[in-house]
Amino acid sequence: MRLGTCFLGLLALFVTGKCSYSPEPDQQRTLPPGWVSLGRVDSEEDLSLTFALRQQNVKRLSELVQAVSDPGSPHYGKYLSLEDVAELVRPSPLTLRTVQKWLLAAGARNCQSVTTQDFLTCWLSVRQAELLLSGAEFHRYVGGPAEIHVIRSPRPYKLPKALAPHVDFVGGLHRFPPTSSLRQRPEPQVSGTVGLHLGVTPSVIRQRYNLTAQDVGSGTTNNSQACAQFLEQYFHESDLAEFMRLFGGKFAHQASVARVVGQQGRGRAGIEASLDVEYLMSAGANISTWVYSSPGDSGAGCWSVSGRHQFRPSFPASSPYVTTVGGTSFQNPFRVTSEIVDYISGGGFSNVFPQPSYQEEAVAQFLSSSPHLPPSSYFNASGRAYPDVAALSDGYWVVSNSVPIPWVSGTSASTPVFGGVLSLINEHRILNGHPPLGFLNPRLYQQRGAGLFDVTHGCHESCLNEEVQGQGFCSGPGWDPVTGWGTPNFPALLKTLINP
Repeated sequence: MRLGTCFLGLLALFVTGKCSYSPEPDQQRTLPPGWVSLGRVDSEEDLSLTFALRQQNVKRLSELVQAVSDPGSPHYGKYLSLEDVAELVRPSPLTLRTVQKWLLAAGARNCQSVTTQDFLTCWLSVRQAELLLSGAEFHRYVGGPAEIHVIRSPRPYKLPKALAPHVDFVGGLHRFPPTSSLRQRPEPQVSGTVGLHLGVTPSVIRQRYNLTAQDVGSGTTNNSQACAQFLEQYFHESDLAEFMRLFGGKFAHQASVARVVGQQGRGRAGIEASLDVEYLMSAGANISTWVYSSPGDSGAGCWSVSGRHQFRPSFPASSPYVTTVGGTSFQNPFRVTSEIVDYISGGGFSNVFPQPSYQEEAVAQFLSSSPHLPPSSYFNASGRAYPDVAALSDGYWVVSNSVPIPWVSGTSASTPVFGGVLSLINEHRILNGHPPLGFLNPRLYQQRGAGLFDVTHGCHESCLNEEVQGQGFCSGPGWDPVTGWGTPNFPALLKTLINP
């Protein structure tokens, strides 16, 4: 008997061919540089896959995010609880039943969901997964500076068409861990040492951004900040204690994290995870800090939270719902002076996310006034533009595996610094009876960089071809896609953000 149409029901979930669809038409097909295939994975080996179930009321959720994040809205700062969000976006009972039946029939086991029930992570054998996801073919790859092993499919997958209203995508098939921006640069050469610093430390950060010894957490509020570590990137408590012993003597601080959520590995510390914790807890000094640890497939990151702790891993830097931090360096690498663009700072325009309304005016101003733009065919002028802000990203001291390491650079360094500054501002807001800042971007763009040092010199790296000639976007007055609105001037930024 030949099936001429697709239909709902358990049988339809196993029909392929004309009755299948590709949930990710832009699936990555090429192997990123630095990764090598070790061949097919044994068919009986287990792997985990994450299924993204179709959420309800997404448009309404977007409206609520805008309302609680817009200082001009009567709902500003009136955040929803996690339970409120779950009630709003939880997949329909039909979606939950359909996906659960499909996975159960395929042999999926040990499935774990989240509070919102829109992500479901299950274990299957490779054989079961390849039968479940038509076209997928799992290989083992090794790559990255730490030679991490991951299992991915070099081929696109399809799902039964009956699942189209229920499953948005399946995670764990194609995307490879991003390459860290961290690198250790050679020490710059300079003659004479009077009035110079020998690399970026917490004292240098605090001096540049006008943080005094009194600009620390009070220890009396329900305020906290968090880092996430992935891909077996772990920090060591002993490294944090040694870092604070070496560099934290001039300000009140905490020398240990309040809590680790998840599995904390016992192997060697990762320099990125070490840096995140050490500088988040130096900029956001004396504030309770949590670390979320997961073996998932992203890098590491930090954010400021208050009251309820929430976690959703791995937002890309170009997401319109993330405050993205670019990188700067000192104009004179050994003096606490004005900042210029760190040439490795990322930035530009997304080809995935459309440009959010909160930044349209700033982006239009930049595009119409910048004297140095790459050819228009090289970027999507209507995409989400980033970064939003910046901080120093060059020449950091980090303690990792009990060794002080100098001249560590990358935007992975600037992010925890800016996150820690925001944690201090949240501390003042809470003490004044106001809610924490929440999603910052709408307010940040409305205030047009108030409270930030504008960075107006330097360009980031770009394609080294004849047309672009090695120059990407350049910084200038106001917002730009290299350093955003600029770097923090703490007293001025606090004055700007402390009141509703």
